[in-house]
Amino acid sequence: MMRSLPQAVFLLLALMGCVHAQERPNILFCIADDWGWPHASAYGDPVLKTPTFDRIAREGVLFQHAYVSSPSCTPSRNAILTGQYHWRLDEGANLWSSLSTRFPVYPLLLEARGYHVGHWRKSWGPGRVKVGGYTDSHPAGKPYKKGFEQFLAARPDKKPFCFWLGAHDPHRGYALGSGRKSGMDIDQVKVPAFYPNVEQVRSDIADYYFEVQRFDSDVARALAMLEARGELENTIVVMTGDHGMPFPRCKSNIYDMGVRVPLAIRWGARVKGGRTVTDFVSLVDLAPTFLELAGVEVPADVNGRSLLPILNASASGRVEAGRDHVIYGKERHVPCRPDHSGYPCRGIRTDGWAYIKNFKPDRWPVGDPPRYGDTDPAGGPGKKITKTYLLDHKDDPAGKRFFDLSFAKRPAEELYDMKADPDQISNLAADPRHAAVKAALAARLEGQLRATGDPRVLGGADRFDSYPYYGGSAWRKKKPGK
Repeated sequence: MMRSLPQAVFLLLALMGCVHAQERPNILFCIADDWGWPHASAYGDPVLKTPTFDRIAREGVLFQHAYVSSPSCTPSRNAILTGQYHWRLDEGANLWSSLSTRFPVYPLLLEARGYHVGHWRKSWGPGRVKVGGYTDSHPAGKPYKKGFEQFLAARPDKKPFCFWLGAHDPHRGYALGSGRKSGMDIDQVKVPAFYPNVEQVRSDIADYYFEVQRFDSDVARALAMLEARGELENTIVVMTGDHGMPFPRCKSNIYDMGVRVPLAIRWGARVKGGRTVTDFVSLVDLAPTFLELAGVEVPADVNGRSLLPILNASASGRVEAGRDHVIYGKERHVPCRPDHSGYPCRGIRTDGWAYIKNFKPDRWPVGDPPRYGDTDPAGGPGKKITKTYLLDHKDDPAGKRFFDLSFAKRPAEELYDMKADPDQISNLAADPRHAAVKAALAARLEGQLRATGDPRVLGGADRFDSYPYYGGSAWRKKKPGK
């Protein structure tokens, strides 16, 4: 059943020729690789400059509470494409996996209804696309190696388009010192409270900033192409990242610095600009949003909810009262244990609290020592400079606390007061004063996991640890159980 009768009527009229198909909006989806919140000047960062993101936010809607399904590339992108939480996607819940054609993806649904569809650089993955049944097609449509300009040139006359503008920025490795060399004052870089505020860490974050700014420039060029063609106002532009920055306790973790991302959406005169909303949204909401605005049927198994009510509103702040929380989780990122098991966890975030359930607290959260391989390799120019510093100082009296926050084992439950402790340093799960809050959040999370068919609460979750990992040599050398 269609979720919006007016959109259904619109599509019917378009197919009958009563309205022109090009009146359906174009869709430009711009996503960075490892770009997390709050790293944009629109969010108040004193060093990072993101004029394109800021423009989209200024002329559209800036989201304060946008989250991914998983802080890992493949499952995050699978969730975006399908509009379903990653734990519903079988092996698609893991990094370097596949995505079965059993799960409909919004670009191909749009293509079947007359959209010109394509992508540039990183879209779905990483993984093996053909394993899931994709042969002549790709989950994000045809690749255009020369980018957005080539895609537009290949577009049939008058067809609306849907383009995935991907990037490899700001994924590691970095050109060592690139942030400082670009003119950034690294002494002004804001360092999260779970890191020591030292020059090596500030410089590493600045190098990450440098690549964020490079992605911002890519999007600027795309907007300029649309303006030159007179098509920007009929294009909904979305700019975001697939999860948090590639640093310890961020990427591959379900703290805010791992699962919270920048998000701004612009749609010409159709969306009132200059608004900042505090509604909790998930990137699984994008697929039903794109389908609804194009008048295409939303599959019944989609978990996300269209953002059009927020975009069509005129208010800032909390627009939809029911959007007062969000859920997320993680399965295996990389095979960093002898049995190739992951670190399964789920979380729920509200205005005041973050609750995390760690299903296997006996495991090391980011891989077994001494490598802690679920955080990128340490050492070497442009590699894991912050990780290297934490490992080198783990035995220092002042350094052990920071090391433990990123690498030590964690309890089965975590609870954080997000008003008093936004960097999630002090776990209050064992504090009896907060027992009622913890119990309520745990029950709410479990209820939603059951409602969305999560094997971690319904049973059968062991399969997440045995699915193939198609990246690198670790899987080829030894498979689980052998």
